[in-house]
Amino acid sequence: MPVACIGNNISLYKQYTANKIQTRHLKMSLANLAIAKTDDLPIRHRGDVHSGKVRSVYWLNEDDSARIITDRGYDVAPGTELAVMVISDRISAYEIIWQGEDGLQGVPGKGASLNATALHWFDEFEKAGLAGNHILESPHPLVWIVQRAKPVMVEGIARQYITGSMWRGYERGERNICGINLPEGLKNGQKLDELLITPSTKGILKDIAGVPEKDDVNVSRDQIVKNFEAFAFQSPEDVELYEKLLSEGIKIISDHAAKAGQLLVDTKFEFGYIPNASGDDYSMIYIDEVGTLDSSRYWDANAYAEGEIVENSKEMFRKFLCDSVPEADVLLDKERMDEREVLGQAYEVPVEAMMAVSELYNNTAEQLTGKAMPVIENAREEILEALTPFGIVR
Repeated sequence: MPVACIGNNISLYKQYTANKIQTRHLKMSLANLAIAKTDDLPIRHRGDVHSGKVRSVYWLNEDDSARIITDRGYDVAPGTELAVMVISDRISAYEIIWQGEDGLQGVPGKGASLNATALHWFDEFEKAGLAGNHILESPHPLVWIVQRAKPVMVEGIARQYITGSMWRGYERGERNICGINLPEGLKNGQKLDELLITPSTKGILKDIAGVPEKDDVNVSRDQIVKNFEAFAFQSPEDVELYEKLLSEGIKIISDHAAKAGQLLVDTKFEFGYIPNASGDDYSMIYIDEVGTLDSSRYWDANAYAEGEIVENSKEMFRKFLCDSVPEADVLLDKERMDEREVLGQAYEVPVEAMMAVSELYNNTAEQLTGKAMPVIENAREEILEALTPFGIVR
C-alpha cells in the first residue's frame, strides 16, 4: 500500500502559506509563532525543573501544594504533591529536537493541540467509567496542574494495523513480538485480526530475567506477570486491569476518530497509581498523554479505503526527515546517535515543512475534539498570567 509523504503536503501548503499564516497567526513574526523553551519560567518550585522532549515539570513545595489543594478544592489525598506541567511547541523525532529556519524553533500551535487532544480523550475515558488521570486543572492551553502518581514501569503500545517498526521486523522474518505469534502472509498497512498489546519497559529496569537493562525494550505479558512488582504493579490482577483500560480506551478513541474520518493505527498508553482522597487505598489511572499526534499514528480513512496510506500524525514529519536530511540513514541507526545529534544541530527544517506540520496538528486536533484550537500570541506572558491566581509566580 503506497504511503503519501510530507512533500505532497508541502506542495499543497505552498499554495496557501500566506493566507494560512495570516488567518491562524495574524501578523506574528516567525520567532514568536512557537514557544520552545519552557523550563525557565519564574514559577516557585522545589528541586530541578524536569525538562523532557516536549514538557517541563515544576514540582511545587509542600506548603504551596497544600494551599492550592485547599484553595482550588481538589479532591485528592492529604499530602498530595502537585506540579505545574508546561508544554512547548518543540518537535522531536529520532531522539532529536528539531529547529526550523529563520528562528522558528517549534511547530506553531503544536503544544496546545497535544494538550487539548489528550484532555479530550481523558475526559471521554472518565465519562465511560474507565479510570481517572493525573490532571487536576488546565488554567491555560499550555499548562496542566497535575498530581504526582507512582508510574507503572511499562509503556503499553496498542496496535490495530501492522506498520512501522512492527512491519520492518516482520519483513526481516520476525513472527513473534512481545511473546505474541504473528501469522504468515501479512502485508504492510493491513488491519490486524485483533488488537495487539506490545509492552515495553519505561526506564532501565534491573535484575529481571530475560529483560535487557535498557530503556524501551519489548517485554512479554508473561514476563510482566511473573515480575509484576519489578514493573511497579501492585498485583498480578492489576496487569489485567491495565490491559482492560488500554483495550477499552483504544476502542473509545477509534470509534470517535472514525467519525472524524481518521483511522487510529496505534497509540501509546502509560499508567500510574494515586492514593484515594482518604489515603487508605490506591487506584490505577492514565498518565502522561494519550491519543495525540505525538503518541499515536492516525491515517486518513478515505485514502485508506482507496488503497493509499496518508499519515495524519508525527509520522508525516519523520518521513519528511528521511526524505530530506543529508545522510538520512543515520536516523534509523540507533548505534550512530552521536552522528544523529550532529545532524540535528546542523539541519534546519524548512519553514514550509514546519507550517505544514502545524496545520496537520491543529486541523486534526479540531476534528478529533470538535473544538477550535487557540491562537497563542505571547505564550510566556499568558502562562504567567494564568498561574498568578495560584500564588506561585515569583
